[in-house]
Amino acid sequence: MTIFITGATGYLGSYLVRDLLLGSQERLALLIRASSVEEAQRRLWRALQIHLDFEQFLELNARRLDIYLGDLTQPDLGLSESDLARVIATTSSIIHCAASLNRKSATTCFNVNLRGTLHTIKLARAINEDHGLRRFSYISTAAAAGKRQDELVPEPDMIDWNRSDYDPYARTKKFGEYMVRELLTTVPVTIFRPSTILGDSSRPPTTQFDMVRAFALFAKMSFLPFKNNIRLDIVPVDYVSKAILTIHQKEKPSFDDYNISSGPASLTYKEIVASVARGSKGHSKIFIPALEKPFRSLIRALTHTPRKWQINRMATIMSVFLPYIYYNTVFDNHHIVAELGESPTPFNVYAAQLLGFALEHKFRYPYQPWPEN
Repeated sequence: MTIFITGATGYLGSYLVRDLLLGSQERLALLIRASSVEEAQRRLWRALQIHLDFEQFLELNARRLDIYLGDLTQPDLGLSESDLARVIATTSSIIHCAASLNRKSATTCFNVNLRGTLHTIKLARAINEDHGLRRFSYISTAAAAGKRQDELVPEPDMIDWNRSDYDPYARTKKFGEYMVRELLTTVPVTIFRPSTILGDSSRPPTTQFDMVRAFALFAKMSFLPFKNNIRLDIVPVDYVSKAILTIHQKEKPSFDDYNISSGPASLTYKEIVASVARGSKGHSKIFIPALEKPFRSLIRALTHTPRKWQINRMATIMSVFLPYIYYNTVFDNHHIVAELGESPTPFNVYAAQLLGFALEHKFRYPYQPWPEN
């Protein structure tokens, strides 16, 4: 039987696919948005080349992967009638990882994160009616906990419908959790809520640079407009992938939801900046909390500057990033630590190497093209 995966060409999705290909014998069915099989293969190669060379990719692709052309936002996930029948007949479990992280567009988040999740739920119900579905794993986010201030949020208290949300992404993921629980009552469901995923603790290369850009900027600043004891809940992507796949493949997990986070061990911003500065030869830092409001106003203003100034992109990244600093909130992780028997690697252990890679490659991953021969 087969694990059906959405979001395989995303950053986290590529790790899930890599770890399953190299660490299990399961066959994988990947839903990829493309107009042709060739385009889907090229998209998948672009996502997986951070993990595999081209020969490995071709060999594993031919032996272990089924690629389905589709679209989360379309009925039946945009699958053809024959593909839909095949997926229903062969799927044993589902990992729903696909999501829009567009924190500014409510429309995009609604279409992908809500309609897409609903269509995936309907597929899960059809599989369950056909022969039973072993597990449905939904990748949510710790941001679904809503706006918090100076808290360590226990896992049982993560969802509070009386709290406002950070942004459209957090709002739609929270409601996605609700739909999964309400509509898959006869299927084993597991909810995973990663905190801020940043880098790989085992090696420097990354394909995701937005957050790294923000840290690089702060590493260069002498004056920082926040308190030095604010904690940031950062978790490496390799730990997140291991956590999800360990629980997804377990016969009877101990819990039905898991915060994949650094939890009580989250580092303060002073500790993080010190480690990042080592990789960028930054100066010593002076924290001035009184500058918070002027700094946030400046960032908001810079997001509206002309693109030709090349300032608005960084300002937009910062406007998304800042709330997660100022709320000083971390998420209890005792469920996943109890299951795995290990905590995630602290960010300061690998931050300098991550930033070094980003600076060396000018915040671009050196993608290799599809070999034309």
